[in-house]
Amino acid sequence: MLESVRTAFSLPDLRRRILFTIGMLVVYRLVANIPVPGVDLQAWLAFIGQESGNPAIDFLDLLSGGAVRNFSVMAMGVYPYITASIIMQLLTPIIPYLEELQSEGESGRNKINRITYYITIPFAVLQGIGQIRLVGFSLAGGLEQIMPNFGFATAAQILPTVTTLMAMVGGTMFAIWLGELITEDGIGQGVSLIIFGGIISGILPNLARIFALDDLTAKIFTIVAFVVITVLTVLVIVVVQEGQRRIPVQYGRRVRGRKVYQGQSSFVPLKVNTAGMIPIIFAQSIMTFPPLIANFFVTGSGSWIDKFALSISTFSAQLDPRSAPLSFALYWIFYFLMVAGFTFFYTDVMVQQQNLPQTLQRQGGFIPGIRPGKRTADYITSVVRRITFVGAFFLGIIAIMPGIMQLGGVLLRIDGIEQSVLVVSGSGLIIVVGVIIDTMRQLESQLLMRHYEGFV
Repeated sequence: MLESVRTAFSLPDLRRRILFTIGMLVVYRLVANIPVPGVDLQAWLAFIGQESGNPAIDFLDLLSGGAVRNFSVMAMGVYPYITASIIMQLLTPIIPYLEELQSEGESGRNKINRITYYITIPFAVLQGIGQIRLVGFSLAGGLEQIMPNFGFATAAQILPTVTTLMAMVGGTMFAIWLGELITEDGIGQGVSLIIFGGIISGILPNLARIFALDDLTAKIFTIVAFVVITVLTVLVIVVVQEGQRRIPVQYGRRVRGRKVYQGQSSFVPLKVNTAGMIPIIFAQSIMTFPPLIANFFVTGSGSWIDKFALSISTFSAQLDPRSAPLSFALYWIFYFLMVAGFTFFYTDVMVQQQNLPQTLQRQGGFIPGIRPGKRTADYITSVVRRITFVGAFFLGIIAIMPGIMQLGGVLLRIDGIEQSVLVVSGSGLIIVVGVIIDTMRQLESQLLMRHYEGFV
């Protein structure tokens, strides 16, 4: 592998692509340190220093590539574009026009991408407002503590608010543009690499929190747990992400002009984890939404509505298993079920969108022992759901790993051991491993085109 890397840098074209990718990531990290206009940066950094384990902030920071911690113009990252892409994927089999565009090949996909860019802008505006409001609910003194001029209550606030939103939307579109440049002129998938760079940039500060633990025993156990869990998690992620169920396919004899092509055997690869980390994004978004809404109804009056709203607003990953064991257990069990359920849902949508039975029938292929048409569709669906069970269980365990380690720390009486899984979250590791594998494969294909031995 090291020899292949050296060979890649010795080729002018590949060296240019690699350096261009690194340069674009450096540009993104530099822009990620430019604060949003109108924010009191000192008050925000003081809040972040006290709320290092806020689940909503951590989740948004992951998707923005680490820009939320600086409240920069890149604070939304490419998440509005990801949301728009997911919605387009879900709407394509429902809306006939989009389904027709998808069947048109490259030109149809380009039109779908253009529509995705258009709907990214309103999503970015809405998310900008929602993200700032979410931060305001997390602050003890309210949003006025860090952004005193944000809102539409008075005429004096309109221009600063519009300026802030325009800066955040512009940062999102700039990040998408950088990602497209990396995809076209660099190595790897640009949007994924941007998120990857943000995750990697947060490793050293998170490691510093482990070494800052006061208890020496807790520090040693946490470091050992971090190394062991990270290695095992990466191993499992690679095995599951690369795992496939290969369904054999037989093609009949085909006559093209005067030539007769004999039947060939092939296979349809069905991935164990087709959904990637999308189910974790869905589940985390829904888990943070009810506490956000419940904050509107917390008045301190002591009524049953106020008590119920207060219990929902405090229903988060910061629950202590010692003081609230039932709420702690319910949160993580519900989170696991949400991730598993969304895994099945999203996988079904993706498989139906591919329309494998019709594609096989059109190409003259069939699964041995299975009738074409509905029987083939039912067979593929049953196989996908069986292997998706493994992928759903895997994603669920990855998602609740912080809760498992927090409970283990209480049982073993080791405070702070949950920091071992917060250096790089499970969903972050899925992105990191997936991006590294994809980038290595692209480098490998470039080397093989030039008759060099690749990575694998």
